[in-house]
Amino acid sequence: MLSKVKTFRVYLLAMVLVFTTVISSWSPVVSPAETADFTQLNASQMVFEMGAGWNLGNQLEASSGGTPSETAWGNPAVTQALMQKVKAAGFKTIRIPVSYLNYIGSAPNYTINTTWLNRVKTVVDYAYNEGLYVIINIHGDGYNSVAGSWLLVNSSDQTTVKAKYQKVWGQIANKFVNYDEHVIFESMNEEFDGTYGTPNTTYYSNLNAYNQIFVDTVRQTGGNNAARWLLIPGWNTNIDYTVGNYGFALPSDTFRSSTIPSSEKRIMISVHYYSPWDFAGEESGNITQWGATATNSSKKSTWGQEDYLDSQLKSTYDKFVTQGYPVVIGEFGSIDKTAFDSTNNTYRAAFAKAVSIAARKYSSVPVYWDNGHNGQYGFGLFNRTTNAVTQQGIIDAIMNVMNTSKMKNVTTGLYIDGMGRTTNGSNAGQWSAGSSSNQRWVMEFYGSYNKIKNVATGLYLDGMGNTTNGSICGQWSSSTSSNQRWVLEAYGSNYRIKNVATGLYLDGGGSTANGSDLKLWSSNTSTNLQWQFVNP
Repeated sequence: MLSKVKTFRVYLLAMVLVFTTVISSWSPVVSPAETADFTQLNASQMVFEMGAGWNLGNQLEASSGGTPSETAWGNPAVTQALMQKVKAAGFKTIRIPVSYLNYIGSAPNYTINTTWLNRVKTVVDYAYNEGLYVIINIHGDGYNSVAGSWLLVNSSDQTTVKAKYQKVWGQIANKFVNYDEHVIFESMNEEFDGTYGTPNTTYYSNLNAYNQIFVDTVRQTGGNNAARWLLIPGWNTNIDYTVGNYGFALPSDTFRSSTIPSSEKRIMISVHYYSPWDFAGEESGNITQWGATATNSSKKSTWGQEDYLDSQLKSTYDKFVTQGYPVVIGEFGSIDKTAFDSTNNTYRAAFAKAVSIAARKYSSVPVYWDNGHNGQYGFGLFNRTTNAVTQQGIIDAIMNVMNTSKMKNVTTGLYIDGMGRTTNGSNAGQWSAGSSSNQRWVMEFYGSYNKIKNVATGLYLDGMGNTTNGSICGQWSSSTSSNQRWVLEAYGSNYRIKNVATGLYLDGGGSTANGSDLKLWSSNTSTNLQWQFVNP
């Protein structure tokens, strides 16, 4: 999305450029193999880890007269405190749109302004150092309406565009080559020729070629970039034009690391969701309600309700997720129309919840668009000056869906169950699959760790200070004790869950009986210690 603070016209004309060959004269700077802290996550693990996302919109993609400036569109400079607040709200991924524009030098090197690239790095570090996943892209450079834009699919000089694109991504990739799996590169934003009808096939071929250049360029910088998850869009990030027979082509991943299992992918698909637009983005008071709970049919759109949402995300699942390519809903949301309808925020929350439910159902990552503007036609969830939450209802609607899971033991198939017990020190148990909220657990960020809260009782899994193998895991009301802090460790295709205080892991104990106790055990390779996070 590209939207200035006062105009908020989210779908400004966007243009892309792509070509079909890689510049033969480009010489990649190759770093050694992945660093020791880089964790290989498969598709389902990556989607789980990324959780719910939030866009730092109208900041590093903002510009004036072709020069990027994070304050050009009315937002204050980004701070570490803002990222901490976003994390505390429950978001696990931050998407940072970035424009480069006139900060890119002349041919043949197309050198990015050092001060600007360093500032991008600093803002990435704000999120990365909080343990968040970070998506960075080339954002505003593809809009015809932006001064200094160049990444245009309908440009008459595709040779220059391609050469520039390759050089720019080479520099970005090398800047972040040693960052672990928490950094994800996104090739482009809403790239198209400004025509909202059927895509031009020649221009779509350019877009496909850009995605291929992006993948090849990043991979050939080596190091962690050879194994990093990469994110690519189709035409204007439009779902229909990406999944349908309109010309989208997945890039090959020839230069990826040999450490990636051959059966796994490391490419994700980017789509955006603002349907129906008359509710989500149109700056008028005509349509202010959405969904099955709408009370005024004249204020509700004639299309784009729950059934349409489900069918859209199902189509991405059928086309990509089933083939190992996760889908990231890189932008979604709806603008504030409470000036016209005091109930509007209720429907904005309902919309956000429905997108989140569909994302969980179809194994996607939803990333809310926040442009920093609060009030009429704004997408803001936070006040970026004070860092205060401004739309707690929308945040709650997202988090109640995205941060709740069931935990299934790999050996026995039983699920961790609070057993309805409300007394501090009571045993946590295990039970076969059921719909009870006793089996639903909320993952709460707590510093670098997680606290695991039972939905039914509000008690937290607690190691109780037990250090003996086979001891029972308990439950306790919320506290600051490290007994309630847990580390989620990816282990093959599964997870192990380690207590911070004792170093013991949650253990199913091999028990297959409903009501059996949840145990703790020191590290070993047994599947008794391995768990899968399942949608509730």
